[in-house]
Amino acid sequence: MKISATVPFDPAAFLATAGLGRRIVEIPSKGVFFTQGDPAEHVFYIQTGRAKLTVVSGAGKEATITLLSAGDFVGEESVAAIVGLHMATATAVTVCSVLKIRRDEMLRVMHEENAFSDMFLSFLVARSMRIQADLVDQLFNSSERRLARILLLMAEFGQPGEPEKLIPRISQETLADMIGTTRSRVSFFMNRFRSLGFIEYNGRIHVNKSLLNVVLHDQKFEHNAALLSNENEQRIKGKKAPKKAHSSDA
Repeated sequence: MKISATVPFDPAAFLATAGLGRRIVEIPSKGVFFTQGDPAEHVFYIQTGRAKLTVVSGAGKEATITLLSAGDFVGEESVAAIVGLHMATATAVTVCSVLKIRRDEMLRVMHEENAFSDMFLSFLVARSMRIQADLVDQLFNSSERRLARILLLMAEFGQPGEPEKLIPRISQETLADMIGTTRSRVSFFMNRFRSLGFIEYNGRIHVNKSLLNVVLHDQKFEHNAALLSNENEQRIKGKKAPKKAHSSDA
């Protein structure tokens, strides 16, 4: 009598395909996964695309919490012991292909499949570490360094494989929300990054590896920025000088 071998559970295959309690959904750019205050009944796994999490205060002010990319879960609060509400809104930045997993199916596979629960726990720990890093960044780093870090994270520097370099289209208002400054300051920093050769942009932002200098070698960056500022001042003085000489001759 032949005993059929049990096929081992494959978390990657589970997250790549539709099945009982889960389905693949295409969400267009600016489409919504869920809205702040909605019942937390599903967990979403991003297969492709980029998204963002935002919150709105009681006064109506919106802030971007974080950006999400392929391989991220969102809506993980749905697996809490008591069904609650989503505390934020998840919106697609680019076209997204996501696996929408029903709460009861998510709980079942977490309880029955160790490989999946280990993978999901690793994700939650990594998410927690990212939130802590964001908090430290917000408390101790300048808004310029915070912007550099956000651009590098969006380009996936430090992740397995090659960096994306070309990041999705994102408004300066969104970047300003994420680093806690104004749009005009973001515009100023972006222009300075471009002048120093850290980024290039013409519609979409191309992030160069040299931008790491802003985060890893802040002192060196400030020195380069000071030199650039001095050069600009000299150019301005040079342009003004002929006018001054002409007025004295008169």
